[in-house]
Amino acid sequence: MGLNWEFTGGETELDPDELNGLLIPLIATRADLDEYEQANIQKARIGLARRRITPNLLLSETFIKRLHKMMYADVWKWAGTFRKTEKNIGVDPVHIAVDLRQLLDDARYQLEHDTFSPDEFAIRLKHRLVSIHCFVNGNGRHARLFADLLIKSLGAEPFTWGAFSEMPDVREIYFTALRKADRGDVKPMMVFARS
Repeated sequence: MGLNWEFTGGETELDPDELNGLLIPLIATRADLDEYEQANIQKARIGLARRRITPNLLLSETFIKRLHKMMYADVWKWAGTFRKTEKNIGVDPVHIAVDLRQLLDDARYQLEHDTFSPDEFAIRLKHRLVSIHCFVNGNGRHARLFADLLIKSLGAEPFTWGAFSEMPDVREIYFTALRKADRGDVKPMMVFARS
């Protein structure tokens, strides 16, 4: 395989075994890979748009895995399976299932008791999902789509994730908001999600 993986920061590094899970031959650059992944994600979005999805359906390990598989199954063999290796972000792989179960239990409680507004609920859940980092790669995109599905299931519009931002470096704004959320301040991420 000739993939020239350029790690620029913000994305997860893949080990050689994980890179060998690439299903598409003749990908040479990160831009090529991004294009194939985006096509697969768009296919998943179209399929999901036809379904009525409830918060209870979303808040399950089965759906979390199924969503990742829908988003990446055309590109990666390991799509929809929890990672088994340490990464530059996320919990120890042996803790993924337990931490995810705790996250989903917390989310069901928060939903039942209207603990947060719909936007804050979805953003907090998205942030914790990324922090666990369930999968080898694609966790940020997976968590954003999950948050979009969740907010829509709660009767609100999907997030725009900086699509209408006037700022030139949307990616840096996103990472700054993520770092603030890591310290407990989710407001910048909420603002970014609606910008």
